[in-house]
Amino acid sequence: MPSRGFSVGRGIPANAPDGPPRRKNVTSRASDLANSAEAAWSRRRVLACLGAWPLAAGAFGAVPAIAETGPLRFTHTFGETVLPGPARRVVSLGYTTHDALLALGVPPVAVRYWFGDFSYGVWPWAQPYLGDARPFVLTGEVAMERVAALKPDLIVGIGSGISRAEYQVLSHIAPVLMHEDADTSYGMPWDVMTRTLGRALGKSAQAEILVSGVREKFSAARARHPDWAGKTAVPAYHWGGETGAFVGADSRARFFIELGFQPTPAVANLSGPSGFYAPLSPEDLSPLDADILVWISSYGAVPDLVALPMRRTLRAHIEGGRSWQARLSPVRCRSAACCRFPSFSKSWKPI
Repeated sequence: MPSRGFSVGRGIPANAPDGPPRRKNVTSRASDLANSAEAAWSRRRVLACLGAWPLAAGAFGAVPAIAETGPLRFTHTFGETVLPGPARRVVSLGYTTHDALLALGVPPVAVRYWFGDFSYGVWPWAQPYLGDARPFVLTGEVAMERVAALKPDLIVGIGSGISRAEYQVLSHIAPVLMHEDADTSYGMPWDVMTRTLGRALGKSAQAEILVSGVREKFSAARARHPDWAGKTAVPAYHWGGETGAFVGADSRARFFIELGFQPTPAVANLSGPSGFYAPLSPEDLSPLDADILVWISSYGAVPDLVALPMRRTLRAHIEGGRSWQARLSPVRCRSAACCRFPSFSKSWKPI
């Protein structure tokens, strides 16, 4: 998969928390159901729930803001950052951190281009929360001069993959927030990130409300589907000829855990270059043999995925499993929790 680079022009890191440009192909299996018709229904129920349920902390809903005063201290992987007070002019270098900023009611003055042809680099689920803001979209080489010209009072480096040297240069422009030392570059949990940004903006109370809203939605989903507990689910990728699984700190892996699923034991033991994706040998895809297998790939990669020889050895394919090509409907997923999970549409194409 592409290596990390500070420059967007060198390519968005495929191991960024919400990954490279993806449209999703979904293969699911419920092996504990003997009747194939019932199994097909169960698979569709899981996928329909994923599509119908917006993952939103309060669905970007408005909540009262409680002012906080500084100084605000943050300990992170590169040391300590001190803000004299709540930030208002924020440059968001993380590939998805602007979602949380928008949810908290502080549109950034600049965002980092992730993927997609959307105005101001903001996906449809968050567009309404831009208001009159017109953030600058950082593409190509991220010039320090450009960031300085924006006169930020905070630079969000969480989920950006910047190096210590880049952090030090940026720190001469404005205070820079990074992930905690226990997390990987792209692996800061959504709730921790939301709370961290909430503190930096003087909106801790609002951040707690947003996080609680997402927690409640996860809890409600688990309560509606107790049969998901104990089942396994794996988000997998097939990109550029490489096949693997999203693991550990990755937001896609955590998403299914929050719903009550568990990774397969083999996937749970995998680790990768950045701690959240792990490539597999094309000759052995057995770690992907889960009750729910979600292929994350572009439409253009579907023929290559379908032709993948070892995919046919998975039980999802052998035991009457059905494969669908899903269209994304990102408008339906309003993520106020820094998690980009475009919902699945209601139309499915067998592959």
